[in-house]
Amino acid sequence: MIFPPTILPVYKKNIPILIKNTFNPEAKGTLINDQKEPMQGKKIKGISSIKNVSLLTVQGLGMIGVTGIAMRLFKSLAQKNINVILISQASSENSISVVIDSQTADMAIDLVKDEFAAEIVLNQINNISVEMNMAIIAIVGENMKRTTGVSGTLFESMGKNGINIFAIAQGASELNISFVVKEKDLKKGLNTVHEAFFLSEFSRINLFLVGTGTVGKMLIEKINAQAEKLINDNKLNIRIAGITNSRKMLLNPQGLDVKNVLNDLMELGETANLQDFKNRIVDYNLANSVMVDCTANETIASIYQDVLDSNVSVVTANKIASSSQYDLYQKLKSTALNKGVKFLFETNVGAGLPIIAPLRDLVMSGDKILKLEAVLSGTLNYIVNTVDENNPLSKVIQDAKDLGYSEPDPRIDLSGTDVARKILILARESGYALEMSDIEVTPFVPKNYMDGGSLDVFMQEIKKYDTVFEEHRKSLVEQGKKLRYGAKLEQGKAVVGFIEVDHKHPFFELEGSNNIILINSDHYKEHPMQIKGYGAGAEVTAAGVFADIIKVVNK
Repeated sequence: MIFPPTILPVYKKNIPILIKNTFNPEAKGTLINDQKEPMQGKKIKGISSIKNVSLLTVQGLGMIGVTGIAMRLFKSLAQKNINVILISQASSENSISVVIDSQTADMAIDLVKDEFAAEIVLNQINNISVEMNMAIIAIVGENMKRTTGVSGTLFESMGKNGINIFAIAQGASELNISFVVKEKDLKKGLNTVHEAFFLSEFSRINLFLVGTGTVGKMLIEKINAQAEKLINDNKLNIRIAGITNSRKMLLNPQGLDVKNVLNDLMELGETANLQDFKNRIVDYNLANSVMVDCTANETIASIYQDVLDSNVSVVTANKIASSSQYDLYQKLKSTALNKGVKFLFETNVGAGLPIIAPLRDLVMSGDKILKLEAVLSGTLNYIVNTVDENNPLSKVIQDAKDLGYSEPDPRIDLSGTDVARKILILARESGYALEMSDIEVTPFVPKNYMDGGSLDVFMQEIKKYDTVFEEHRKSLVEQGKKLRYGAKLEQGKAVVGFIEVDHKHPFFELEGSNNIILINSDHYKEHPMQIKGYGAGAEVTAAGVFADIIKVVNK
């Protein structure tokens, strides 16, 4: 053990000490001598920790301005040779905390209560307590002296990773900052400090992926393909620490093999349990943890609040949470803000098309959103663009399903619910407190065709609507118009349904499954901001989710 009493005799004689690695004796080792070698570019030189300690606090208004309180506290502990490791006192003088070895905690509190028995009776001291299972983390270094920002970097890194600090001590020499945390947070705290000061050029994200469908698989492929480039160019290491689907789950705080993670999940994974998966994320307590939801599952959306409360960021392609009750949407956003983590859902609207972020930037800059007009369903835009005299509506709906453009049950798209959710999210991001019930929705096909039971029945029944839809389309063509299915927000009111546009309208030339949004605001009144591009498909959705993941560490 290398600690001060060991070093003191040779320190007095100015004898250098060479510390070697037992497990790697050929390594250079560490030399301790009287030569100062400042670390260029490094604010601190080392990190140390002590565990199995307790925090003893004496508190009371009767302590303010009274001399000898600290002396009596230390004297009472000294009676039984209880060593004080760290001291912290508020400038208000109404509390003083000391860290001691946990084995002496019970004895210490009895000694202190005996010493201040009279003050306790008079309520001059109203609290003597011990926090057990604590640990100390300390950073040291010559370069800390008169260097601004060291404490800021330290405590910001702790805060954004949800590590609560119970006491702080810094010497006037500015060579050491020590602070007290829960012992369960020690490993995470050490990793966080190490990353903040020694790996500041690099960041690591620990991902917990929920959903291995088309989007989830595509996301894994992108992580695997981009891993080396992100490390070299962006100093970002993305590690999958957990993955689950409806059948299996697999977790490892040291990281999973990205190349084989899907095979390993099915071969080595245990039975899936969402609550257990969430609890393990929290228990691992890894720095920069992110839960990524690539599903459309309501149950998974229901755990976002617990995840954010545990200082874990959430990145989601799942629209359910952001389009649920307004109070829940607001609570999720405010929790993320208060906890210093991220709640990102760019792919909820437009897949990989950047719509939410630019809209949010306008609002944050003080702009007021006056009107939104948008085509937000790549599936429905594909249908209206493909239907013609040779391709009836029923056939194109089947094609959209077969090509994977629509949901497995196309009625979900045709009902207009998906578009309604998207315009609701955009309305909320624009500053309007709307609920789903506030949106007027006209479905893509009459409701009576979608209430017939099974999907097979629907696919037969919808053929009866082919002629009506084609006649409407033809009449518009004769007028030089096209049919679009879109959404509109104006004066705080939102509607979803068909729009008839001529060649002067920006929606007229919208091809394939592209999306488009027109944003009218105080800054964009005469000429609306226009965002247009491919807005459907697993690949672009996975790319959008990937971009949100990278935003978690502001890369």
